[in-house]
Amino acid sequence: MHNPRHTYLERWVRLSPDKPTGTVYVLGTELSLDVSGSAPVGATSFDVWGTAGVNLYIVHKGETLKIPSCVPRWPLETNIEAVITMDTPSIKVNSDKVRISYYKDNGKGAMAQALLHLTCVEISLDVDTSRSGTVNRKAKNKRKWTWGPEGKGAILLVNCDRDYLSAKDMDNQDKKVESYADLKDMSLMILTTCGPEGIFDDYRLVLHVSASDHDKVGVFHAKGGKKLHQFKHILGPGTLSYLVEHDGFKEKNFYVEGLSFPDVDFSGLVSFHITLLENPSEGLPDVPIFNDTVVFRMAPWIMTPNTLQPISVYICSVKSNADFVADVSKLAVKAGCKLIICPEQENRGDRWIQDEMEFGYVQAPQKGFPVVFDSPRNGMLNDFPFKGVLGPDFGYVKREPANKKTVSSLDSFGNLEVSPPVTVRGKQYPLGRILIGSYFPSFQGNNMVKVVRDFLYAQKVQLPVELYSDWLVVGHVDEFLTFVPAPDRKGFRLLLASPTACYRLLKQKEEEGHGEALMFEGVKKSKEVSIKKMLSDQTLRNTNHYYQKCIDWNRDILKEELGLTEDDIIDIPQLFRRSPTAGKAVAYFPDLVNMLVLGKYLGIPKPFGPIIHEQCCLEKEVCRLLEPLGLSCTFIDDFETYHENLGEIHCGTNVRRKPFSFKWWNVIP
Repeated sequence: MHNPRHTYLERWVRLSPDKPTGTVYVLGTELSLDVSGSAPVGATSFDVWGTAGVNLYIVHKGETLKIPSCVPRWPLETNIEAVITMDTPSIKVNSDKVRISYYKDNGKGAMAQALLHLTCVEISLDVDTSRSGTVNRKAKNKRKWTWGPEGKGAILLVNCDRDYLSAKDMDNQDKKVESYADLKDMSLMILTTCGPEGIFDDYRLVLHVSASDHDKVGVFHAKGGKKLHQFKHILGPGTLSYLVEHDGFKEKNFYVEGLSFPDVDFSGLVSFHITLLENPSEGLPDVPIFNDTVVFRMAPWIMTPNTLQPISVYICSVKSNADFVADVSKLAVKAGCKLIICPEQENRGDRWIQDEMEFGYVQAPQKGFPVVFDSPRNGMLNDFPFKGVLGPDFGYVKREPANKKTVSSLDSFGNLEVSPPVTVRGKQYPLGRILIGSYFPSFQGNNMVKVVRDFLYAQKVQLPVELYSDWLVVGHVDEFLTFVPAPDRKGFRLLLASPTACYRLLKQKEEEGHGEALMFEGVKKSKEVSIKKMLSDQTLRNTNHYYQKCIDWNRDILKEELGLTEDDIIDIPQLFRRSPTAGKAVAYFPDLVNMLVLGKYLGIPKPFGPIIHEQCCLEKEVCRLLEPLGLSCTFIDDFETYHENLGEIHCGTNVRRKPFSFKWWNVIP
């Protein structure tokens, strides 16, 4: 037998034998009648009758029977219930009725009757729960948001771009709809109401947002049309509820925008409710008799690894780097990328564009767009992400501590990288894992500021891995690692800077009779040094032995946290030296792993290694290691313009890449 409770929300209704009771029935619910409470003294049994539009059930001793049934009367017991459902909205107010007749012992005539007048209405708040790009009508389980390919629940974009070019701030800061493009960044929420004319005059319908969420969202409603000036801001910061007008329209469209990304104090989940209120007595507050709830999750900010296709390369034009810009431009052309040059009047002499910002994106089923994350570094490039990148379908987000004195070099975004997709002991990370550098666990040092770390962890879909980078003067993870695409295995290789590999190569060249070959030959301001002399420099060897241990610590973490084996790692020859002022490590020659990765095209710092048989032996070794993967190595001179300023090509460039084809909501965090 059909049990209405399997699918319906229940509401208790009290009746009276003295006068008829009237109420509204909302499609998709069930009414449980207070049979015992309205019974007169002495009544021992009852029967139930209803008009054709009403489905009646008796629930007795765990069984559910549809009325009419073979049982003429039912015993009046505390554990017996009469339950009502209806299937279609009423045409007239109070057009359907239910009557309960009470009997004493075996008496033929009813000793009392309780009458219920019913009006069936439809009230439904609907969103894109199936994540298909269109609103799903009358979906079930709208109150829950679940992850994974079988998951349900709607998605909201933080409306952090600037579609209206003359606007001064992001679109979600103005409580206005300035353009139709702005509407497309919002998620549609549809309220459906249907019932006989006049029924809602005696009830109030209120759309409201949870008190904890009102500052995370904005809601717009177009009253009477779709012209921009007709879109009114009805819910958001400081406004928790909106009284829905009964204007004769069966459907009302609401447009919802996100104001805040998930963070340490915000899970990313936001609930909206539509509540039907009745006023049983003048001068007393309204009473809720129905509620429908939908839940959205704010789309997280997602980083893009080197294995994704590059779209555009950003670079700063400063004094003396014209040749470098030209070389990077040629590489971008090869890779089919657009080159975007930040001119000197905008960068004010600050060339470290990787450190200033990180490109990512947000995505919902109906659309997505790139979002630049502005670092708390705040160098001379400080204004560029907001003034030069934020725009139509290009969002912006920033996190910085209240006390800006706590910001260190580790808060620059050369210290923020992301791995390609990995599987770790059966756990999948289809969007990769974020990598950030911090200090060695056993002693105090620099760390990425809490507001940035909290933000990165709160996005959930690229769970961060913390590495040890504070052994370096600058302290960035991009100084000792990078990822390059590969046609086999996991689809990539991890490249790690390796003093051991460098000493092995130099020793081999010395044994081949090239001990007098010179490092830094022809480089201005840098003293030439032979292979033999480098190998005999015990201080250099001792410090690099220590630096190798620092890198090995990170190697072990990366193998553990990314599920890598030795076959997934390539050691790139590299030496470091101890800075006499800071006491930490800087690259001895241009840092080969600090490269620009544009698909198969690599822009690698020219190391100026010993020339053997008319070829730099370091360049030859890097080509030997990487070219079998189908990669093309271009060595670019960044010695004076970047290397001598403690950075390299990756530090001086930035890349926007295509988003993952994998949808983030299919992740199982």
